[in-house]
Amino acid sequence: MSERLAVDPKICHGQVCIKGTRIPVHQIVRMLANGDTIDDLLMEYPTIGREDILACLEYAATLTEVLITPLEAVPEL
Repeated sequence: MSERLAVDPKICHGQVCIKGTRIPVHQIVRMLANGDTIDDLLMEYPTIGREDILACLEYAATLTEVLITPLEAVPEL
């Protein structure tokens, strides 16, 4: 995980957030997916920086590399 992101069970129910904030990674990624720009997010959240937003994208990209095996492909025991 990035030095800019953190997980704390006491903050946002343990969701990955930008370190030192209560801004979850999924919120940043979703806003970008819905058409907001990095500059829009920087104006909306003045406590974060461009590097924080890029760390959110890097984290999301890493999650897409996880291998998922569909249940129907798992042999029965």
